Amino acid sequence: MGVEEHTAEHTQDPADAVDGIEGATATATGTRYPIAPGHRVNVRTGPGTNYRIVRTLPYGQKIPIYCQKPGEWVTGPYGTSNLWDNIANGQFVADAYVYTGRDGYIAPRCD
Repeated sequence: MGVEEHTAEHTQDPADAVDGIEGATATATGTRYPIAPGHRVNVRTGPGTNYRIVRTLPYGQKIPIYCQKPGEWVTGPYGTSNLWDNIANGQFVADAYVYTGRDGYIAPRCD
């Protein structure tokens, strides 16, 4: 999923953390979670690598997670998981590439 290029890691003031999750920020639209440093992550139409890519997130991107859905197992910088994060209508990213600060669900299950 991610490109194996590395960039400088982003640091954040701990006062900006959300719910004790370093790297997460609160915005007017809700909490946003950072993509793993040094990775560009594909956004897909469903919870698996067999779904069409709709765009690729740039380095340093922070994303909202509206709901989560089980799908294909993926190994990334944050472990191996079958969770996929819904970041917009019909758009999913593998949770193994998103720093949520927790294993498992951090948002409601998608219908």
